[in-house]
Amino acid sequence: MALILITGASDGLGRALAEDLAADGRHRLLLHGRDERRLAEVAEATGGEPIRADLSSFAEVRRLAAHVAATYDRLDVLVNNAGIGFHVKGATRQVSADGHELRLAVNYLAPVLLTRELLPLLRRAAPSRVVNVVSIGQQPIDFADPQLERDYTDVAAYCRSKLALVGHTLDLAEELRDSGVTVNAVHPATYMPTAMSARSGMEVVDTLEQGVAATRRLVDAPGPAGVTGRYFEGDKEARAAEEAYDPDYRRRLADLTRRLVPGPQPGVTGPTCS
Repeated sequence: MALILITGASDGLGRALAEDLAADGRHRLLLHGRDERRLAEVAEATGGEPIRADLSSFAEVRRLAAHVAATYDRLDVLVNNAGIGFHVKGATRQVSADGHELRLAVNYLAPVLLTRELLPLLRRAAPSRVVNVVSIGQQPIDFADPQLERDYTDVAAYCRSKLALVGHTLDLAEELRDSGVTVNAVHPATYMPTAMSARSGMEVVDTLEQGVAATRRLVDAPGPAGVTGRYFEGDKEARAAEEAYDPDYRRRLADLTRRLVPGPQPGVTGPTCS
């Protein structure tokens, strides 16, 4: 029985994934969320353990990881799914508890930190998997203004955070290549019928079931076992924005990540949107 931690499990894709995984009773689920009521509902529906945390705070990310490490001696799969999207009417720039642009903090810095904190448990469980939920909407960070203090849009902030997570995926996979821990990124589906998509004002394109299937394939299907450092769109391997493969971009991203995420990070880095 695999132990699987899903962040953002109280709604949308995360909740649907948890329900799908729970249906055959083969896994034990750890369910992260921020809304206590919704989290309790999905925990009751799936039999998973609810763990409330606000990923916009490094302290709470660490508390989440510490709880898992104190309770379990291994972790088979980490699904970094939690994220903040964009709004049809736009949104004003917000900052996290640690003073970072909010979407960069939640969509990128939080999964970087959480993964790092849980690596000992993932190594112990090897072969184990990290699945980073990203987006086909990708845009490179402007390293002269990495936190979008000028000309802010929530779409740009979202797309930059998602490309950063793809770059982090590729670097971490390389670092962990001989450890038995695989790391992959997936754009599960486009504008599924979720609250995040509804807030964006975009029409539904793909079904929630498509997104669940694409994500679950990387979670527990036999086929991807041993596959690492890849970016998928649905169930097909694809090519992310070119910057994800640019050594200079990835080096600069790694430097920025080391500056923004507290603590040691040996070797860890961290539609084109308009």
